[in-house]
Amino acid sequence: MTGRLVHSGQVLVDLVMQVPALPPPGGDVLATGTTMLPGGGFNVVAAAARAGAEVLYAGGHGAGPHGDLVRAALAAEGVTVTAPPDPGGDTGICVTLVDPSGERTFVTGSGVETALPAGLPATTADDVLYVSGYSLLVPDKAGALLAAAEEASATVLLDPGPLVTDVPDTLWERMLAATGVLSTNAREARLLTGEPTPARAAGALARQLRDDAAVVVRDGAAGCVVVRDGAVEDVPAPVVDAVDTNGAGDAHCGVLAAELLRGTAWSEAVARAGAAAALAVTRHGPATAPTRAELDAFLTGAAAG
Repeated sequence: MTGRLVHSGQVLVDLVMQVPALPPPGGDVLATGTTMLPGGGFNVVAAAARAGAEVLYAGGHGAGPHGDLVRAALAAEGVTVTAPPDPGGDTGICVTLVDPSGERTFVTGSGVETALPAGLPATTADDVLYVSGYSLLVPDKAGALLAAAEEASATVLLDPGPLVTDVPDTLWERMLAATGVLSTNAREARLLTGEPTPARAAGALARQLRDDAAVVVRDGAAGCVVVRDGAVEDVPAPVVDAVDTNGAGDAHCGVLAAELLRGTAWSEAVARAGAAAALAVTRHGPATAPTRAELDAFLTGAAAG
């Protein structure tokens, strides 16, 4: 593995609350469990690092206690932080409500993680540059990222995120033109294309990208659809009992990036990413991607079964 995953942001803090149901308007519910953990982009970088990739975090991080929590967690995963803390504020918080089915609902209060404090480190053709749709909602950061993506020789991996329809059309079109791998969930793919199925949405998205780019549409327990070199492939996911779907897509993206950096063949890389996401949803918490050894053991067991 010669390249690195360069993550452009944002890592924030997840306040995760297990709830019996979402509260009605004006109502209240009592959480059955509460934890405060690093989340957002952390889920992707942790997944990639655990899969064996060298990872750089180039996003913002605050000078307060939330920033301290984030930096400690990144260091524990072996992720390199490329910029100093921002003295102008602290890292933001995402409140995550998880119901008994494993579904999750987010409310985000942004902080200095939305900045790109020192620009992006120089990249090479061996690197993968990860761009989140959340970053494209911040005008100054979006402009800097777009310029970097258009100039970079690295492969741009774009994950649109749930607010993708809020990204200005012109900006989105330019970012797609610079993208080498588009990884999105089925809901986002429908929003972007109006197509009713993951396969049709994946095909429509592929037509918006350059010819050598790939599209991955993640569809939860159903696996994912991949369009690459004009071919459409359904990649099933292992069957598991999900307890928390928070971070599953991030685990998929992080492991996919790590496998591409390793030079793994596309079919195997996507299968490993799907297995990592499946294993992640069997655990509570946002950053539950397996280590490479855990994933190998899981796949060995699945094959034997």
